[in-house]
Amino acid sequence: MEKIEHIGIAVKNIRESNALFEKLFGEPQYKMEEVASEGVRTSFFKSGPNKIELLEATNPDSPIAKFIEKKGEGIHHIAFAVDDIEAEITRLQKEGFKVLNETPKKGADNKLVAFLHPKGTNGVLIELCQEAPPEH
Repeated sequence: MEKIEHIGIAVKNIRESNALFEKLFGEPQYKMEEVASEGVRTSFFKSGPNKIELLEATNPDSPIAKFIEKKGEGIHHIAFAVDDIEAEITRLQKEGFKVLNETPKKGADNKLVAFLHPKGTNGVLIELCQEAPPEH
């Protein structure tokens, strides 16, 4: 793993949270997008070299809606940048980690992503992120 790619924060209302984080960082989000397959709307902020991803559920059955229902708003995951997500999935499985999706899927911010089950990572959902290759 290279570095922390971003920290994901689950929010109930992305517009209100965008206004709050805009005041916090002194600048607006640089990207908003919806990932329909995950039932989530995302918003990204930069703070120096670091990124924060706000996540709002777009349907009541989405993982973010269930997270907020169970735990409330707050840190949802920590994402780490990797060069080769498939090799990293294999390595982590050999180390005994439970990978929630063994095949990387398309995530927000032009990334391929995979998640590690939080029961094996001290209760923290870990996301692996690799830049997605350009689509032709």
